Amino acid sequence: MTGEYAELYPSNESVQFTVLIPSATKKLKYLLEPPVYAEVTSPRGGNATLPCVLRFKPSHYKVKWTKLEPLRRGSENIVMITNGSAHKPYGLLGPRASLRKAHAMDASLRLSNLELEDDGRYRCELINGIEDESVIITLGIEGKSKNCRYKFTYQEAKEACAEQDGTLATFKQLYRAWTEGLDWCNAGWLIDGTVHYPILHPRAECGGELLPGIRSYGPRDRIRDHFDAFCFTSRTTGFVFFVGGPLTFGEAVQACRGEGAELALVGQLYSAWHFLSYDRCNGGWLKDGSVRFPITTPRERCGSIPEAGVRTFGYPNKTLRLYGAYCFITQGLQIQVVKSLGTGSSTMAKDTSSAALFCNTTLCYYRKPQRLNAFFHGTHQ
Repeated sequence: MTGEYAELYPSNESVQFTVLIPSATKKLKYLLEPPVYAEVTSPRGGNATLPCVLRFKPSHYKVKWTKLEPLRRGSENIVMITNGSAHKPYGLLGPRASLRKAHAMDASLRLSNLELEDDGRYRCELINGIEDESVIITLGIEGKSKNCRYKFTYQEAKEACAEQDGTLATFKQLYRAWTEGLDWCNAGWLIDGTVHYPILHPRAECGGELLPGIRSYGPRDRIRDHFDAFCFTSRTTGFVFFVGGPLTFGEAVQACRGEGAELALVGQLYSAWHFLSYDRCNGGWLKDGSVRFPITTPRERCGSIPEAGVRTFGYPNKTLRLYGAYCFITQGLQIQVVKSLGTGSSTMAKDTSSAALFCNTTLCYYRKPQRLNAFFHGTHQ
């Protein structure tokens, strides 16, 4: 996505599987290529089966199921290991994982009581001595959560924007964001009750091979129809700063409170990135439970995406201790030092002209009053 203005939010509860073969050049010897499911629906909290079937059994083998993303440290990303006669579950998914065992060649994985964090890529790997082969299945969960599409009625869209320090955008604001690089394939509400989505790079799955522009669904029913939301945010009245980790979500909340601050909202981080050119290559918790980091100067080890923007790791399990925290503090007219960057301190100041200065150990950013900026509250692409 160009510009990285977009945000995640969900919708109709369903589960979708997309099957990917890791290498088109390597023909599978022991595993059957699983059928491609266009869509398999299940309510959140239901069960799902990830297919993996053997073509024939080697004399000595094991099958290992692994969750590839979001990748967890250590053995926690292993879900299940079986040798055909016995199996052992692992990690956070283990208690809810089992093998289908519909027949002797079936190594399909069953997950029960589906949670939002279960979405991601799973690998079924057959290991036979020095030989191994695998298939990869992507499990995507859609529901009343933070990971999917088309959740909001019109009123819910307004409330979602307000929760993230924004308001529903006007068409003019969406158009301006499009001219600055916003390309987004999911439709969202605007303040007038119409629904649109901006396309810079036409493609079949986003309205066909038409000219670039703002695609429109026109006015929609504000009570019955559900879409994502295009939100509109301005410069903040405070400051965003980073607290080093690793921290769980709860520890991140306490770390910000310890500095007299709160976890930042999505809109506050976007504002710091857009208006202050805030650039930091560290994932940090935000108040909505997501993990993000702002990049002004794109580089290989900071997302490997050529455009500037706010990158996202999605909504990891809040018990994971892998990230830092982005905090937000409202400052008075005095200068205050906040010991929060791990490698040094952050000096922040605010003057009476509504301009603002943010300094860390290497760089200062000066913010003058500027126009507002559109961002998207919806499904990540």
